[in-house]
Amino acid sequence: MRYIYYLLALMAGAALSFEGAIYAELGKSVGQIETSFYNFLMGTVIMGLLLLFFGKGDLPHVLKAPKWSLLGGVLGVVYLTSIVVSVPFVGVGTTMVAVIIGQMIMSMVIEHYGWLGSERTGVNKEKVLAVLSMTVALLLIN
Repeated sequence: MRYIYYLLALMAGAALSFEGAIYAELGKSVGQIETSFYNFLMGTVIMGLLLLFFGKGDLPHVLKAPKWSLLGGVLGVVYLTSIVVSVPFVGVGTTMVAVIIGQMIMSMVIEHYGWLGSERTGVNKEKVLAVLSMTVALLLIN
């Protein structure tokens, strides 16, 4: 059952590469900030429809949630806009590998300190080797 989640994560990564390439091209036509705005506008419309028909949660509870937990939206804007800006200059592959390295490093820090409700997991040599391997991959891609 666990492998389904690995497959979902792989599919998300593939979709992100497509999205980066597509939005880099759209950014050439309409502008990079406009492209990011378009993404979030379409996401809002689609998620609004999904919420309307399938939502079963408590959306007003977001006002009672810890304020730091609302930063995800801001980070999403930084994430997507950085990709839209980077892909035309360094390419999809380089951008995605750099994104993954950043994710790996920050994930290790978050889990090492147990931040944001994460289970505390120490940094070990295998994790450091994985980051170093990805860094070598980034250098080889260029």
